[in-house]
Amino acid sequence: MSASPEEMPRRTMLSRIWRDYLKPRWGVLALALLSAAAAAGLTARLAAELDPAVQHLLVDHDRRAMILIPLTIAGLAVARGVFQVISALLVNRIGHGIVGDVQVQLFGRMIRSDLAQLRSQHSGAYVASVLFDANLIREAFTQGVVNYVQHGLIVVALLAYLVFLDPLLASIVIVAAPVAGVVLRRFAKRTRKAAQGAMEETSALSTAVMENLDGVKVVQIDGREDDEQARVAAVVARRQTHVIKGANARAAAAPVTESLTMIVVAAVLAYAGWRASNGGLTVGQFTAFIASLLIVSQSLRQLANLQTVMSEGLTAAARLFAALDVQPTITDRAGAKALAAGPCEVALANVSFAYGPGEPVLENVSLSVRPGECVALVGPSGGGKSTILSLIPRFYDAVTGQVTVNGMDVRDLTLASLRDHIGLVTQEPFLFDDTIAANIAYAQPGATQKEIETAARDAAAHDFISALPQGYQTRVGEAGGRLSGGQRQRVAIARAFLKNAPILLLDEATSALDTESEAQVQAALERLMKGRATVMIAHRLSTVKSADRIYVIEAGRVVETGTHAALVKTGGLYARLARSQSLEGSAA
Repeated sequence: MSASPEEMPRRTMLSRIWRDYLKPRWGVLALALLSAAAAAGLTARLAAELDPAVQHLLVDHDRRAMILIPLTIAGLAVARGVFQVISALLVNRIGHGIVGDVQVQLFGRMIRSDLAQLRSQHSGAYVASVLFDANLIREAFTQGVVNYVQHGLIVVALLAYLVFLDPLLASIVIVAAPVAGVVLRRFAKRTRKAAQGAMEETSALSTAVMENLDGVKVVQIDGREDDEQARVAAVVARRQTHVIKGANARAAAAPVTESLTMIVVAAVLAYAGWRASNGGLTVGQFTAFIASLLIVSQSLRQLANLQTVMSEGLTAAARLFAALDVQPTITDRAGAKALAAGPCEVALANVSFAYGPGEPVLENVSLSVRPGECVALVGPSGGGKSTILSLIPRFYDAVTGQVTVNGMDVRDLTLASLRDHIGLVTQEPFLFDDTIAANIAYAQPGATQKEIETAARDAAAHDFISALPQGYQTRVGEAGGRLSGGQRQRVAIARAFLKNAPILLLDEATSALDTESEAQVQAALERLMKGRATVMIAHRLSTVKSADRIYVIEAGRVVETGTHAALVKTGGLYARLARSQSLEGSAA
């Protein structure tokens, strides 16, 4: 298990951020930091230039200085601007590179997660991490780090200059520094707590929005628009509470720090005025001292803002690492072998399975299907039929017993080779928002147009595809929404034809179709099943009458096995199901 955001030590997080994101870019980061340091040094040099400027221009009226000092100040300002621009450009390059890395890593972890892990966390949480957390990390560990260095060096350089001008006067400023540090830590703690709450509610908001987009038909048909709007409004209100708390902490940190600094400035003014009246400070030194102090005040204000940004970034990093540290449990065993090409025989031997403690789904299930055979799984809903299908490609692993392909336990086979031998067609086939050709060739991205069209013809899809304005280059829309159910199903079958896997899993592949579409899809499926080891789930028993064997699944157990005719004659559960569908008199 991974550490939660609260459990992960800050030092560990900083170490991982450096190792995973900053170290690979250390060269660019070093240049950015050097540029920031140069800008800080030039800022201190500009403040120091005020002493000779005031003394020579306003007190001594030195004509030579009237040209030289303004040119020096202008040159220093231009040089500082150049280094600031260089630093900003490099920081942008590093920061957006880190965002890209984080987003790709989060997506990669999500797409490789076990189904159990994915179902335990709503996809909205991943969307929030990909879009929200990644940018907080970017701000904290690129702009934050570089600006922290720049303003920190400005403070250090100018404090050193103040000590050089008047050690006693500078000591007043230095004594105030710990007070400012305590204030900054208090605001950082508030910001970190608010950021954590805001991230959690951002996940909840993403979840609510995605659920309503997916279920908009249900919402509208049941007239629940106002209720759903109120639900989202409640999430938004909770999120706003945390966001406002964080914003208030950020808004208050800088002014409070600046107020403390101005109190110090007032004390310095009183002391410096007394020194100046006694001849202890020149006008130029006094001006340079006050200007340096004001610049230090500005830098402390920036450091206060950056402290809150860093706190938010650390909170986001903790949540990011907690997500990335979740390791899939279904992986290749040491020494796993690739499944050889060719026909496959699939078997389950005394398989039991549970999704969690106290949740048995399958108990001692045994079945088999040889190449060229079709076996059907039928029975009441919730009996475990879909779970059996999920065990074959190792979406889940059996708790006890074995799932084998060609006599080898699927856990001893590489996942890639096992799944390469399996074609899957479901009740609601998923199509990507891409062209029809790309969707058919999804499992074989290198397929030629001729191969794609051949697969479409086998799936009885070529005619309707050709009739579309852009043919095979027609985009299907989100989840294939621009196609009818029968058309989506035939595109999915064409995909399975092109993959040409020796094992075929059919999960209610025709149950959601109208009579005409069902006839077309059923004919395509019969062509697809030839020569393959096929396991199919069906509630319409008319589609399984010709199966070589039918396994009747009830409450996680195989309660009957046989052909349609034999099972009808036994008068058991299958016969009752057949009778309810007016099939009891058919023994074909």
